[in-house]
Amino acid sequence: MFFRDISVCSAFPWAEQNVQNDSNVHNTKIPEKRNFYTGEDLVRYSIMSSKPSLLEKLKSDDPKISLVRDILSVIIIVAVIGAVLFGVSGTWPAIVAVESGSMVPNMNVGDLIFVVEENRFGPLMTSLEAQAANVTSFGGYGDVIIYQPNGNSQVTPIIHRALGEINESTALEAGLANGGYITKGDHNPTIDQGNIFTSVGMMQPVKDEWVVGKALFAIPLVGYLPLHIWEFAVVVIIILIAWELYSRRKEKAKEDAKKPQKKGKK
Repeated sequence: MFFRDISVCSAFPWAEQNVQNDSNVHNTKIPEKRNFYTGEDLVRYSIMSSKPSLLEKLKSDDPKISLVRDILSVIIIVAVIGAVLFGVSGTWPAIVAVESGSMVPNMNVGDLIFVVEENRFGPLMTSLEAQAANVTSFGGYGDVIIYQPNGNSQVTPIIHRALGEINESTALEAGLANGGYITKGDHNPTIDQGNIFTSVGMMQPVKDEWVVGKALFAIPLVGYLPLHIWEFAVVVIIILIAWELYSRRKEKAKEDAKKPQKKGKK
């Protein structure tokens, strides 16, 4: 409630105007709060509630949505497998495919190699250390390591056996730039170090930070899939589309069979 003081208004003429303005505000009718829904509100709510959620859309039988659903399922499965592999191996990539015959006969083209961190399941052992301990790996003494040649991550990693390790001074005496592991393919006549590669130049001893991991076991032939990943992906997508079309046609045939047939005129 507003009170008007005559003495104040006469002493301060501007106060009377403010009081009058306040009275106008006070006398303004405030709309009452509605405690009910109109027909328009119910229609609007009905339209909003009738919109399908994303989950309902994914459950649709529409061919395009079904295809998207199948592709998403494949991606999720691959992601889960990748996460499990990384958790077990401790490195990435956790699997590599053999692309050349440099490790024949102990590793062949198309073998899928499971890779683990270099000191997982025991320390990395060179050929000299493995001979002393009488421990073999992939048909020979010494761990087979996967490494980035000269630390270049843009080049395909090399998978060769670690023969030994030299220090910095020994490497410099041999005309090499740094110390590290000396490696060799089982099928190759010479060691990697000192050879010239078009992609990286003269191969240097393998530093610890260049090692991706060591080979744990191999699965024959399965490595052809990642070697031809794009071709494989296209084949999988074609199979998914063909299966979807076949399933829809089969479902439609069942629905048609359930429909009552119209009897002809006698």
